[in-house]
Amino acid sequence: METTRQQKIAKQIQKDVAEIFQKEGAGIVRGSLVTVTAVRMSPDFGYAKIYVSIFPFEHSAATMQEIERQNWFIRRALGQRIRNQLKNVPEIQFFLDDSLEYIEHIEQALKNDKNE
Repeated sequence: METTRQQKIAKQIQKDVAEIFQKEGAGIVRGSLVTVTAVRMSPDFGYAKIYVSIFPFEHSAATMQEIERQNWFIRRALGQRIRNQLKNVPEIQFFLDDSLEYIEHIEQALKNDKNE
């Protein structure tokens, strides 16, 4: 169970990382639409798991590799934004949120069943 402070910090990090991708991360995402879907904070605020959704799905592996390669840049930019809220910038790790791809796969399967 996350505390209220964990939830507030997670929401702030979610907003800031989305802004980083939008404004400063054009070279990282390279034409893909990257959405920060969730952030989970550790109780000591030293670690953040950031879940991202990538569209189109075909580019998700390459985009995730580039995001991991540029982790230091994203963390530095995040640190500049949250320096007044947290003493230390948390270690960040990115995870692919493929729920939208899963939903699309189910819709395609249902359409195929309907056509048969």
